[in-house]
Amino acid sequence: MKRVLDYPVYLLVRVMVCLAQALSPETGVALGRFFAWCFTYLVPIRRRLIRENLAIAFPEMLSEQRSELIYRMWEHLFLLVVEVAHIPRRIHQTNWRDYITLVNTGAIGKILHNDRPIVMVTGHFGNFEAGGFFLGMLGYPTYSVARPLDNPWLNDFITSFREASGQFLVPKNDGYDQILEVLARRDVMAFLADQSAGPKGCWVDFFGKKASTYKAIALLSREYDAPVVVCYATRHNDRPMHFNMTIAGVLDPRDHPEGMTVPEITQWFTHVLEEGIRRHPEQYWWLHRRWKEYEKDYLKKRRAEIAEKLNVKKR
Repeated sequence: MKRVLDYPVYLLVRVMVCLAQALSPETGVALGRFFAWCFTYLVPIRRRLIRENLAIAFPEMLSEQRSELIYRMWEHLFLLVVEVAHIPRRIHQTNWRDYITLVNTGAIGKILHNDRPIVMVTGHFGNFEAGGFFLGMLGYPTYSVARPLDNPWLNDFITSFREASGQFLVPKNDGYDQILEVLARRDVMAFLADQSAGPKGCWVDFFGKKASTYKAIALLSREYDAPVVVCYATRHNDRPMHFNMTIAGVLDPRDHPEGMTVPEITQWFTHVLEEGIRRHPEQYWWLHRRWKEYEKDYLKKRRAEIAEKLNVKKR
């Protein structure tokens, strides 16, 4: 039954993409604002979670300011879909300078033209789908870790977009050997590093609160002598289809001959990513339970402390 339903869902997505391609980006902005208003005020999807995340990240914000930020986040997400539909048709090697501004170009040239593997880090920030497309189009193909979608037709469709300009996918499950092969060939391995890594992750500060983060990025950098590069594509001056492609930070193991620990490397790229999000908080996905493992661990410890106090009183 699920397979029978998968194909209609795929057709619906294709029709929506066709409609998005038929609209101008300006019309897409207007529709994005309408849907953003609906999702913020009329159908508040994950409203409680988003507000909790914003309270952690920006405790000084007033309630009205958080509502405005939620609205702008939804506007960004809907516009992101419109941009992804238009990018393959509009942006190519002869006109990309009309749409993309390279920020910190010196770092881009220095890092991407060396003969070493690269561990690239980004997050659900800006238009991360566009970022991978741009790098491939500019002649820097990347390999990105992604979980295949359960819908096979939809998965093939999304994969075709991601690989159109030379962005190749590595399955999240059972893809570790392929990751090692990519780094052994001295290619670019990209990771989305802003989701909870579970109780066994590396605990670092993210917006002033402990968050579980993947250890693999730091471990691979140490093992393969690979620079860690934080990169993202944010919308330029809120203009649809216009982006700043930014190399926000580079950590080269050779600049630290004494070596850096896994927590130090993990904290570094998490902090660099956080700085970018603080500058453009409306372009971040506040939908994730980023701090969920910390909350579970905190509640577990609190229950243990309360139980211990109760036992002491009974004695």
